[in-house]
Order: sequence, then C-alpha cells, then structure tokens
Amino acid sequence: MKKLFGTDGIRGRDGEYPLDRPTVTKIGFAIAKKMSEQIENPKVIIGRDTRESGTWIDEAIAQGIVSAGATAVHCGIMTTPGLSYLTKREEFDAGVMISASHNPYHDNGIKIFSGNGMKLADETEIEIEKIILSHQGASEHRPFARHEVDGVRLKEDYIDFLCGVVQDSSFFRKLRIVIDCANGSASSLAPDVFRRLGDRALFIHSSPDGRNINLNCGSLHMESLISTVTEEQADLGIAFDGDADRALFIDRNGNLIDGDHTMYAAALKLRKEKKLRNDTVAGTVMSNMWLEKKLASHGISFIRANVGDKYVLEKMLEHGLTLGGEQSGHIIFLDHAPSGDGILTSLKFIESTFGMGVDPVDALSGIIPFPQLLINIRVSSRPDLSKHAAISQTIRDVEQKLSGNGRVLIRYSGTEPLARVMVEAEKEEDVRKFAHLIADEISKHIGA
Repeated sequence: MKKLFGTDGIRGRDGEYPLDRPTVTKIGFAIAKKMSEQIENPKVIIGRDTRESGTWIDEAIAQGIVSAGATAVHCGIMTTPGLSYLTKREEFDAGVMISASHNPYHDNGIKIFSGNGMKLADETEIEIEKIILSHQGASEHRPFARHEVDGVRLKEDYIDFLCGVVQDSSFFRKLRIVIDCANGSASSLAPDVFRRLGDRALFIHSSPDGRNINLNCGSLHMESLISTVTEEQADLGIAFDGDADRALFIDRNGNLIDGDHTMYAAALKLRKEKKLRNDTVAGTVMSNMWLEKKLASHGISFIRANVGDKYVLEKMLEHGLTLGGEQSGHIIFLDHAPSGDGILTSLKFIESTFGMGVDPVDALSGIIPFPQLLINIRVSSRPDLSKHAAISQTIRDVEQKLSGNGRVLIRYSGTEPLARVMVEAEKEEDVRKFAHLIADEISKHIGA
C-alpha cells in the first residue's frame, strides 16, 4: 500500500508531515531522481493554486528537484488541468501542481504529472515514495537558480486552447451565467475565457487573498451561488473548486447539476455527433445507478472505475473511450485533455445543453436519482471482506435480493480505520434495511 500518496497526490496540513519543508524538499528530489532514470537532466514545471503556503512549497520542491540534477521551472498560479496541458505542450518531462483542491487554505498538496500530461501510475508513485522514505535527498540549503517562464504567455496559450474547444460561441452571447471561482486558480483564467466567448458572466468569489480559497464558496459550498443565480435570474451557475479541475452546476431554478448529469448530457451530444467512441462512458463506483440505466436506454454502455479521475482515465484508455468522469464533477473529454478540467467541462456542458437548443432544466427533466445511504463503521482490522465467511455471505444475500435494481459498495477508508457501506436501490426502504444489515454484520465481526 502507498504511504504518502492518496487518491490524488500527497496531501496534508501546511507545515506538518508530509508537508513540512524537509519532506517537501525530499519529494522534489525523489520526483527528479525517478525522472532521471530515463531522462538526462529532466525539466520539471511547477504550478500552484492561490494558498499562501504555495510559495514556500514551490521553492522547497524546486530545491529538491535541482539537488537531484534536474531543472525546475516556475509558472506561478495555474489550474491543475492547465498545468497538465502545459506540461505536455511545452514538452516538460514532468509537472508538479501544488494544491489541495477543495480543501481549506491551511491544507495543501502535491500532484505530479508525467510528460504526457497524465497523472502518475500507482507503481511510479510507490517508487517515488521509496526514494522519499529512504532518507536520500537534497540539502535544502544548497543554492539553486530559479527558472521562471513567461507566465502571461502560458496563460494565454491555455486560454486559447480552452476557447478553441467551442465549436460555435454565438449562443454564449445570449446567456447570463454566474461563475464561482472559489477564490482559487480559476480566478485569473475563467473571466478571460468567458469574456472572450462573449458571455455576460457575473463572477463571484474571484478575489483570492491566500486564505479564502474554498471558504464558504466553490463546488463544496454552493449556497451563495444558488442564491445569486436565483436573484440574478441567471440561466446557469458554475462552481469550480480551488484548483479548477472540477465543475458543478446550478440550473435557473436553483437545482444542483452534478457530474453524473454532466456526463449524461455530454454523452448524448457526442453520440449524436458520432464522437462517443465505442458508445461507452466510464464513471466510478460512486456514480448513481440512474445514469447507468438512462444511458442504457439510449444504447450507451457504462463501465465503472475506482474513485479518482486517474483511475477513470486508465479505464478510458483501456477501452478506447472519449468520455468519462466522476459524480463530483471531474469530467474527462479525452479528445481534448487527459485530465479533469473544470473550465473545459463548463464549456462542454453549455455546448451539450444550450448549444443544442435545450435549457438544462428541460434536458435533465425526469431524472430521479436512486436513493443512497452511506454508513461508516469504525473497524479494528481490515480483512478482505470477500473472504470473510459471514460478512461476504450477507453481502451476497443483499445483492441477490436487489437483483440488478440496486447495488452494494463496500470499501475501507484510505486514511481512517473505517469501513464504508453504501447501498443504492430504487426503494428507499430497501436502502435503509440492507445498508444497516451489512453495517451491523461488519460491526459484529470487526468493529472497533
């Protein structure tokens, strides 16, 4: 098992292990050391979101990279998907994004991209961990030269790319959209994109101060966006998270449009244009069953990956797919980019609805999500539940009773001693009954 890397990079509290300065320097060293196994003098581009801790982490990462004999290049504040795009376009050997995504400002994180703009495979992350934990590494006091790039040019290149994915921008001029930038990376990019397309957008939470990122705003705190959309009688609300790799939406009536809705609308448009490769969409185990059944009614298959957009991408590459994503709003349009991109997703969603002459309220009408219940059980051990006689039998019994009209998902937390039981079914009474039945069985045998 990985010890430092989670679902999406290394994450922690600013200044505390593993985001203390010595460890961050070792992380930079380990990244460059791993790259140096195949590339002589690798070049690594570093970007960050708007957290105040991003500056020192940027410098510490660079210190470690240079100590391993590589070149560190700073591009300043950028979105995570923007950093992915620039890593590939500018032919860097790796990219490092400093961000804790939707977390509060006192957290931060390190996400790593290979030269093709994709997140690292688990095997590579494990190898980097070994270097970090072996106590090899650079002296954080060794002098190093800062290599800056023309951040304005890179920003413009990325904006050109985003605007270029829109086939016809004429309908943008007719829309009134409210956009919540979460006081994060999107604050310096999204306004330029939407204004260039002619949209009359109103931007909120777009004045970062280093500590207000995700503070009562963004994709996890959408109350102010909902109220602004309804007050302004806007056509749509868009919420990004701190590093803008996800997007969620609010329709004109104040209702949430999540990643499942986004994938559904996009799949229908791509299918109509004969661009939905293999007539299949990749989601995760968290996507609601309504999506699977609705897509099936249109002759579109749905396959599931583990939680994390990197695992969705792996599934897409394995099956040769165009579209995939997560309920949380990470959507991958692989014809355009290999990572979830909130700004790109918002443009494609608008194309898939308003661009097709349909208001999202109408496009997504009649969708009734299956009821879900998630129960967390504190556990004393983490056995393979499929091999535990009593627990596995209870799970099989429940799955047989649901018989295709529901599903069971059980997984251990990656960071806490918890087993998570999720049951989804057409009838709410079945959800409650079966979720508690499994949870009680787990608690009985391995509960703490």
